[in-house]
Amino acid sequence: MYALIIIGIFFASLAYTYCRGHVRLKLSRQLFDHSTFLGPVNMFMTGFSKLPNKPFFDLKDFPELQPLQDNWEIIREEALQLNTQIKAAESNNDAGFNTFFKRGWKRFYLKWYKETHPSAQQLCPKTVEILEKIPSVKAAMFAELPAGSYLGKHRDPYAGSVRYHLGLSTPNSPECFIEVDNERHSWRDGEATLFDETYVHWAQNKTDQTRIILFCDIERPMKWSWAQSFNHWFGRNVMAAASSPNDAQDKTGGINKAFKYLYAIHMKGRALKEKNRSMYYFTKWALFSTIILLILLPSFI
Repeated sequence: MYALIIIGIFFASLAYTYCRGHVRLKLSRQLFDHSTFLGPVNMFMTGFSKLPNKPFFDLKDFPELQPLQDNWEIIREEALQLNTQIKAAESNNDAGFNTFFKRGWKRFYLKWYKETHPSAQQLCPKTVEILEKIPSVKAAMFAELPAGSYLGKHRDPYAGSVRYHLGLSTPNSPECFIEVDNERHSWRDGEATLFDETYVHWAQNKTDQTRIILFCDIERPMKWSWAQSFNHWFGRNVMAAASSPNDAQDKTGGINKAFKYLYAIHMKGRALKEKNRSMYYFTKWALFSTIILLILLPSFI
């Protein structure tokens, strides 16, 4: 019986995630997307959230974030001094953003759900000092989107946070933008936006200038203190496992330690797909069906 309940919860969360918003991913993609597997957690987060179910939020409801805009020029100065330190992962140790690197997207982590990165304390002390005075900022990085880059439609997996972008060095053009559930925002120097990253979104820089922003995950405010406590616990104990380093002195979370092995399996799957698409899809669905049967089997014994 318990297996049927688990399967029911999974498909309920799949339906919830798939139907969230006006824009949807293909069902075949959503089925295997990481946002689906966190669906039960995300139903809790959005169900008990203080925030309305919409793509963008009013920054006036987050007054604690104002110091970031007030000091955007100081933050920009430290970001621009990093030069080549804003970069793609040097090995397969950044599962959350791995596909972005192929598009030229780059990052430099400041903190990730638990601790400030030692490399950030050394290279960006003023920015780190500002961030550490804002407890609701759970993760932060500098993110670079090169000229001509495009990030395809996707959902981020975790609804326990909302996404903050502060323009630092941007083209200041409508040709450099992010679109969240059909609503578009163009980055501007010193201007910020806040949105729900669990809606389908995509970004493009059609200009000839690189865009650099401060990219933060802000803890989602919940209706009740016990729900907020769970959100805080989940961030520190689960999301923190996705920490990725800037260099050797920074920690690598458990998820990213395992990712290099999963990525090797993924690459073998891609090689099989290129060689024999029919065999690839047969193997993919056979594995998925086997997992379902293994979960259901105890209910029939």
